[in-house]
Amino acid sequence: MGTVNFSVPEDVKRAFNEAFEGENKSAVLARLMQRAVEERERQKRRAAAIGALLRLRARAKPVSESTIRKARRRGRP
Repeated sequence: MGTVNFSVPEDVKRAFNEAFEGENKSAVLARLMQRAVEERERQKRRAAAIGALLRLRARAKPVSESTIRKARRRGRP
């Protein structure tokens, strides 16, 4: 098991200790850190997906409003 040492503002420390009183603080911090890592990975995947969509959009040929209207009409029952 690794050890992490970092400083936080005293009011944050106090609020954390109050919120998680009676709990294993190391376990709570490990869970919070894991969630932060997972969230960062989701952000990276979203950014990659957005980038891929924007690249596809940049390569797409423009379509006239008339063509779009015709396609909508054909798609309706």
